[in-house]
Amino acid sequence: MKKKYIPEIIESYVQKYWDKHKTFQVQKNIKKKKYYCLSMLPYPSGRLHMGHVRNYTISDVIARHQRMLGKNVLHPIGWDAFGLPAEEAAIKNNTIPSKWTYKNIKFMKKQLKKLGFSYDWNREITTCDPKYYRWEQWFFNKLYEKNLVYKKKSLVNWCPYDKTVLANEQVNNGKCWRCQSNIIFKFIPQWFIKITKYAEKLLQDLNLLKKWPKKVIKMQKNWIGKSNGFEINFNIHNKNKKIKIYTTQLEKIMGMTYVSISPYHPLAITESKKNHKIKKFITKICYKNKIFNKNIHTKILGIKIKKNVLHPITKQIIPIWITNHLILENNINITISIPAHNKYDWKFAVKYRIDIKNVISSKNPNILHQKNTYKNLNTEFLSNSNQFNGLNNQIGSKKIFDTLHKNNIIKKKKKYKLQDWSISRQRYWGTPIPMVRKKNGTIVPISNNQLPITPPKINNMQELKNIDNIYKKWSKTKINNQSVIREIDTFDTFMESSWYYIRYTNPHYHKGMTCKNDSQYWLPVDQYIGGIEHATMHLIYFRFYHKLLYDFNLVTSKEPVIQLLCQGMVLNHAFYHINDKGQKIWMDPNTIKYKKDTKGNIKKIISNNHKIIYSGMIKMSKSKNNGIEPELIIQKYGADTIRLFIMFSAPVDSELEWNESGVQGMYRFLQKLWDITYMYRKNIKKNQHNKIQNQNIEKKLQSELNITIFEVSYDIKYRQSFHTAISKIIKFTNSIFHLFIKNQINHDLMKNILNTIIKMLYPFTPHFSFILWKKLKNKNTIDYVPWPKYNLKFIQEKYNNIIIQINGKKKEIITVQHNTSQEKILKIIKKINKIKIILQKYIIIKIIFIENKLINLIVQNKND
Repeated sequence: MKKKYIPEIIESYVQKYWDKHKTFQVQKNIKKKKYYCLSMLPYPSGRLHMGHVRNYTISDVIARHQRMLGKNVLHPIGWDAFGLPAEEAAIKNNTIPSKWTYKNIKFMKKQLKKLGFSYDWNREITTCDPKYYRWEQWFFNKLYEKNLVYKKKSLVNWCPYDKTVLANEQVNNGKCWRCQSNIIFKFIPQWFIKITKYAEKLLQDLNLLKKWPKKVIKMQKNWIGKSNGFEINFNIHNKNKKIKIYTTQLEKIMGMTYVSISPYHPLAITESKKNHKIKKFITKICYKNKIFNKNIHTKILGIKIKKNVLHPITKQIIPIWITNHLILENNINITISIPAHNKYDWKFAVKYRIDIKNVISSKNPNILHQKNTYKNLNTEFLSNSNQFNGLNNQIGSKKIFDTLHKNNIIKKKKKYKLQDWSISRQRYWGTPIPMVRKKNGTIVPISNNQLPITPPKINNMQELKNIDNIYKKWSKTKINNQSVIREIDTFDTFMESSWYYIRYTNPHYHKGMTCKNDSQYWLPVDQYIGGIEHATMHLIYFRFYHKLLYDFNLVTSKEPVIQLLCQGMVLNHAFYHINDKGQKIWMDPNTIKYKKDTKGNIKKIISNNHKIIYSGMIKMSKSKNNGIEPELIIQKYGADTIRLFIMFSAPVDSELEWNESGVQGMYRFLQKLWDITYMYRKNIKKNQHNKIQNQNIEKKLQSELNITIFEVSYDIKYRQSFHTAISKIIKFTNSIFHLFIKNQINHDLMKNILNTIIKMLYPFTPHFSFILWKKLKNKNTIDYVPWPKYNLKFIQEKYNNIIIQINGKKKEIITVQHNTSQEKILKIIKKINKIKIILQKYIIIKIIFIENKLINLIVQNKND
């Protein structure tokens, strides 16, 4: 064993060992409990960034820990390889997309291996491989057969820079999620999947996701956007026609003074064909992006049409206005407008001088001298509402409903913000949609025995630039000797990333989309790791696709993932200066000299050339020039050091501030543990067996060791608090270091302590632990060693085992701190699934509590 810890040598050795012995290849084993640990599918951009490193380190730590707990762990990786970014990057680098993509995959795979991630590389998938996407095309045909997909000319979000359609989830504040260009709107033929058919399931089944972050659950609820309202049939004045209008504010209907329709409502389109001014107005809104967005500054605009509706109660003539303030994300293109009680309606009414009628009062208009009559000051009453005057909102709404219902012109209706998923994309590098159009205009799917349909082959950049000409030839084909035209749009890449986790369960299966036996064994995913930014894009589609597969009997679980972890971003200092043209020039933080105050904040920047401006700690990115190359850090400190720093520096769901001095601290710690092991081996070789048997020191060490095992195990398994787990390992290592150099620990105990520390560090620093385990002359490799167990007798001064009983019958044993109160224990056991299920059917009528020993819940059936 060398005296100095040299990561470069040991990490290369261990990685070759893992490759040679296929250490992490896994097979289905019904005798072992499975654990499926998965990170979100990476896009092969060419280089890993620190966000990647953090995400994949978290998943690797969890996977390795679960293996040590004796579980059969599936930990796969693959590549989200299709899409516009690859196509653009390929063009920029004068390479065809396929070559560019596979070159990047090869390079990034090498980078991932350098970080020591325990992937089963035998299960690697690439979404641009026809063997993968043929099953996506097959499933699309199945959806078509069941009338779950359709094509229609529709208003779509269009990115003028990327020249492609965007789904609603890909538009943020009126801008493209990728390039930040202002989107415009177009009417073009598009393929859709009926996600709206699953809106209620997607909403209700959020209740099943007990181990998902509350923030994600809330974001998905808001995105699905269920509202319970009313659909009213309004008569169009002087026409034998009706128009349906949805509202959630029935109690305020007496205050409506106009009807708002969006420029994309059928009535608006019909009127535009008759009236040049209306057509010009709609064109201006559509193509100059004047649709109102509450998150960005937009002028409220409108134009009145000649048609009017009749108020369903007063029969008053109500004008119809085309407006731009119906927010598209709400999936509403017509509404009653009540300017006195809606700020957007009010602004519009003021601008266009439309009547404003207040119909809500905090006082009952039927009581002339009202003073302190009602204790509830929040009660609102209808006023200026004819026969409904004086009713509170709830009763008023019911009475108005009854009045309209008698005339059979109203019904209760649920509505969702969620809209059908537009899956057509106008790009070359993607999965071709497997449909054709016959001469008579009929659209039919390409038969399954002709799948996969691959993009037209291109051999050079010139062909890619002339792709339209290639498509003209490629799109013409024959089916059953009939001439047909192929669909030239490709799938949205979210299609590929919505089912890849299932394919990992048996990626080499060639008889179907998934091998049912394997998917039943491995699914659902036990732990999924990815960024919070995917909450209303990927994670909505991901859940939806799983429900489709469930209804087609291809999976057996209702949800794809049990537990979701959303890791925080990696931040770094960012600096810039303004050039002569007034542009921001972002600078490499490593080239900036600065001074910090006592709190560690930057207070002075030292510069001779420019006035440098500090932009704060922000997300690492190429555009801000504040990224850190993982490979450079690996070369300098080793993969294990960077892994340990990432897991130690912040809670996994919080932002992580990059700090190279923190990386250096982790390196020094590993060197210290290396030194202890080196000294231990040296003493053993010299036959210097320490015979000192100080019982007090030994008892204290055994207690500290077992408490550390218990606390680290609890932090990792139950709290996913990896930073505190590492902190406890470091603290214990430092304490034994001081005792060891004083020669106060006998060698047998020392070996046990070192083995235990190395086992606890293994998920974080696998190469380092692998070598030290070997140097301590242990049998087998550490990759197959179980997680250390604590001995209760050594921790009884601090912790106790508590028996949990229900009606006197033992149900569980938990370990808690000494003298934990009844209230705290009750909170803990109510989170245990086994107990939670029982308490859903029963109520607790009595609690018997014996401190540090037992808690017995006396329960009875809720229906008794």
